[in-house]
Amino acid sequence: MTGTKPRPDATGARLPETPEAAEPEGLVDELDTILSEGLSEAVYASDAYGGVVYLRSHDGRSLVLAKIAGLAVSLLDPWRRISVTSPLPTAAAYRNGRTVFLADGGETMRRFPQLAIGMPYAFGSANIPLRSGPDILGVLCVLWPATPAEGLSVPRSRRLRAATVRLTDALAAYAADHDVAYDGPPSPTPLGPAALAPNRVGLFDWNVDTGDFRADDEVCALFGIDPRDFDNRAETLADRVITGGGREFRNAARRAVDTGHVLAWRMQVHAVGGARRILEWWGRVPDDHPRATGRHLVGAILDLGTSAAAAEAVERLREGVFSLAPDGRITYANRRLQGMLRVRLDDVLGRTPWEALPWLADPVYEDRYRAAMLSQQPGSFLTTTPQGDRLEFTLYPDPYGLTGTVAPADPDAPGPHAAVVPRPPSTAAPPRLGAIYHVLAMAAALTEAVSVSEVCDVVTDQMLPAFGGHELAIYIVRDQRFHLARQAGYPDGFLDPFEGVSLDSRLPGVDALTRGTPIFMESLAELVAAYPDVLVDEMSSWAFLPLIASDRPVGTCILGFRDPHVFTPEERSVLTALSGLIAQALERARLYDAEFTLARGLQHALLPHRLPTLPNLDIAARYLPGTQGMEIGGDWYDVIETGSTVALVIGDVEGHSVAAAATMGQLRSAVRAFTTGGQTPGGVVWHTNRLLNDLDPGLTASCCYIRLDPHTGRGDIVRAGHPPPIRAGPDGSSTVIETPGGVLLGVDRDTVYPVTPFRLDPHDLLLLYTDGLVEEPGADIDDGIGMLRRSLHTAPAGMPTEIADRLLHDAGRLTSRADDVALLVARWNPGKHPGGLPADRPPGRKEGTP
Repeated sequence: MTGTKPRPDATGARLPETPEAAEPEGLVDELDTILSEGLSEAVYASDAYGGVVYLRSHDGRSLVLAKIAGLAVSLLDPWRRISVTSPLPTAAAYRNGRTVFLADGGETMRRFPQLAIGMPYAFGSANIPLRSGPDILGVLCVLWPATPAEGLSVPRSRRLRAATVRLTDALAAYAADHDVAYDGPPSPTPLGPAALAPNRVGLFDWNVDTGDFRADDEVCALFGIDPRDFDNRAETLADRVITGGGREFRNAARRAVDTGHVLAWRMQVHAVGGARRILEWWGRVPDDHPRATGRHLVGAILDLGTSAAAAEAVERLREGVFSLAPDGRITYANRRLQGMLRVRLDDVLGRTPWEALPWLADPVYEDRYRAAMLSQQPGSFLTTTPQGDRLEFTLYPDPYGLTGTVAPADPDAPGPHAAVVPRPPSTAAPPRLGAIYHVLAMAAALTEAVSVSEVCDVVTDQMLPAFGGHELAIYIVRDQRFHLARQAGYPDGFLDPFEGVSLDSRLPGVDALTRGTPIFMESLAELVAAYPDVLVDEMSSWAFLPLIASDRPVGTCILGFRDPHVFTPEERSVLTALSGLIAQALERARLYDAEFTLARGLQHALLPHRLPTLPNLDIAARYLPGTQGMEIGGDWYDVIETGSTVALVIGDVEGHSVAAAATMGQLRSAVRAFTTGGQTPGGVVWHTNRLLNDLDPGLTASCCYIRLDPHTGRGDIVRAGHPPPIRAGPDGSSTVIETPGGVLLGVDRDTVYPVTPFRLDPHDLLLLYTDGLVEEPGADIDDGIGMLRRSLHTAPAGMPTEIADRLLHDAGRLTSRADDVALLVARWNPGKHPGGLPADRPPGRKEGTP
C-alpha cells in the first residue's frame, strides 16, 4: 500500500533502505540428495510413474514443490506453491497428518473437486505426510495410472510405507540441525528406464603403420574375442568385420590418419553365437602421443545394440515420429516429421512442441499431452497447420517420456479445430493451461464463499501461494472511502494510515480503482517515480488490482512481492481476470451479509431476550443458527412462569426459511397463551396442534413441553415428535426420560398427546434440546444422544451456563452447524432464593444468542 507521508523524491532523495533481493534459495546438496534418493525409492518401490515432495515454506502459509520425479515441471506449474489451507489432497495430508489416497479421477472429483478442475485426468495418487515427531515437514505424493477402487496391493503398500519411513527418518535427522523450510524452485530427479541395458564402450590405441592394436577388455568382448587370446593385431579384429572383408576397417583408419580428420564410422561384426553386432567407431589423431613411432589413432568403440537399427526403421516409416523427454522437450524427430511440419529439426529439438510450433500453443493440445502423461494412457488429437494441412497426432506415454506419431488426417474427420481457421503467426497465443487453472480454481473456491469474510479468506489463501506474493490487502469502498477488509503479511500498524482514505487520494491503490485498470510496479524506483510521496515497507514489486463489478467500484486488491518481480503478459492477464472474479464475489457477499443481518435480526426478535429468575431453579438457554447458508430456522425455546409452576418448552419447525421462522413465532405465542390461560400440559400441546392444523402453513413442528413445580421437583412431560429430555445427577450419571410421545404437530388435528409424570432429585439437571445438537447426516440419532450423555458425565458440576457451553463445544457445534441448535438447561436447586438477576449467560452474549 502507499501513502502520502512527505518524503524526498527520487532525484537525489533519501529513500527507505531496502534489503538486497535474495537469490532464489536452492536445496543444499545434502537435502537435495535426501529428497532425490527418497523420492526415487518411493516411486520405484510402489511401481508409480512419478512423484513429488512438498516442503513447508518459511512463513508456514504454503507448501512448496521442492523435488519432482517422472513428471515435467511444467505439468505442475499451477501447484508449485499451494496454501496449507487449500482444499487439495496434499494440503489435507499436511493439515491432518494422515495419508490421503485417491484411487482414480472419479474419487478425486468427489473428494477434491478443485484439484479435478486443473487435473481432470484418470490417475491415482497417495499423499503421505512426512512427520518428524509432532512436526510435519512436508508431504510425499506418488502417482499411478488409475487403480481399482480397492486401491494399492498389499505388497506395493508395504514397499511404499517402508520407503516413506526411510525418507522421513533421513529428513528428520537433517531437520535436527538444519531448517528444511523451502521457498525455491522445484528440482527434478530423473528416473532411468530400468528396462534398457547401458551402452557398452571400449577404448583403443591403434598404430596404423605397424598394425599394433592396444584395446581394453570391452573392445575384445564387443568383437567376440577372449581378451586373454587377443594378439594385439588389427588384422585379428579386421577378420571379424562382415562388411567389405575388413578392407574398410583398414582404409578408413588410414584416411583418418592422413587427413587428420575425426574418424567416425559404423560396421557389422561377428558376435558370439553367430549373431551380428553393429559397432560405431570414434577416433582422432593425437597431437602428442607418448608412443612416438608410427601414426596413431586413439578413440572408442560404441556398441549401438538395436538402437541403430531402430533409428533406421523409424526413418523408413511414412509417419512422422518424435520423442519427448519427461520434461516435455523434443529429444528425437525423424526426417518425415520435418517435411510434415515444414520445420527444420534443429529448430524443434530441445524445445517443447508448443514452444517450437506456435500453432500448437493451444490449451486443447497441451491438455492432450497432460492427459497422456498423467493418466499414462495413449491419446490423440487432430489439428490444422498454418498451411492448412490436417494432421493426426497420437501420443504413447510411459514413465520415462512420450513417443508420438504424426500422420495425415482424413479431411472429413472431426477434430477440435475442424472448422477453425489457423491462427496467423502474429496473433498472440492463448493462455497456457496453468494460467487457466488459476482462474478456474479461484472461481470454484469463490462459489463456496458466501460472506465477505469467507471471500477474503479464499482470496488470501489462493493468491499469495499461487503467485509467490508476500503481502496482500483487500480494501472495500463504503461511503466513497477505502476500508480494509483483510490483510496478510504487512508489518503491524503499517496500514493504519490508509483506513478511510477518500477516492481522490493520490495513491496507486485508489488510482487503479478510479481509472479501472491494474497498476503493476516491478521495482521501488518505478513506484517512487510515479508516486514521489509514497510510503513503502520492505516490498520490491506490487500489483494493484481494481475490483469492479458491473461498472460498480467495489475496492482494490494489493499484492506485494519481497523480491523484484517481473509481471509477464500472461500473469498480468490472469491477475486482471482474477480481479473481476473477486469483485463479483465481494459484491455478492456484501449483499448476502446485509440480508443475513436482517434475517438473523428477525429470528432473534422472535426468541426470548431474557429468561425469568426463579426460586429453586437455575436456567440457561442457548440458540445457535446454522452456519451453512443464510436461511433462518424454526428452533425455539421458552420459559413461562405460571404462579407456583414453570413451563419449560423447546420446539423445532421443519425447514429453514422465513416461513419456518414465522411459524415458530406463532407457535411460541400460542404455547405461551395456552399456558398462561390455565391449560394442562396435555391441553397446551393439544390446542397448539389444532392451531397449527388450522393455520395450515404446510409445515410440521416438534415440541417438548414440561411443567415443573420448582418447590417439589415434580413435573409432567408431553412430547410431540421431539427428542426425549435427559436427566443427569450431580455425579454426572444420566438417563433418557422415556415418554410415549405423540406425532408431530400439524399432522393430525385430533391427536391426543400422552402426559408422563416425573420427579427430580435435589441438584438434578434437566436437559432439553433440538435435533441439531445430536444429529449428523448418515448417523443414528441415538448415537448422538449417547455422545451427549457422555459429555454430561464429564461436564463441570457448575452453573447451567457452563454446562451448556461445554455440551455445545463437545458436540462440535460452535464452529460448524448444518442445522440450528436450541438448548435449554435447568437445575433443580432447592433452597435457592430469587435474586432478581437475569438468567445466567456468558459475558457479552445476549440471552438466547451465541
